[in-house]
Amino acid sequence: MESFSSLLNMGGYGGYVWPSYALAALVMIGVVVASVRAARAREAELEQLQKMRPSRRRREAAAAAQSPESQAS
Repeated sequence: MESFSSLLNMGGYGGYVWPSYALAALVMIGVVVASVRAARAREAELEQLQKMRPSRRRREAAAAAQSPESQAS
């Protein structure tokens, strides 16, 4: 048990070291959470934009209707 308490004490600097580790861990967790939330928001935004865009068949039909070859016939 002595070695565990000396590990926590870290030669008298444990009061500075462990809170520093905790703060670093909190910051890293915050970055991961923010990144996941941003990625989900961008995916939802992309899905909405793709729903607003006409389907590929409708785009191809519109392009074929506007092409000079189809108007010459």
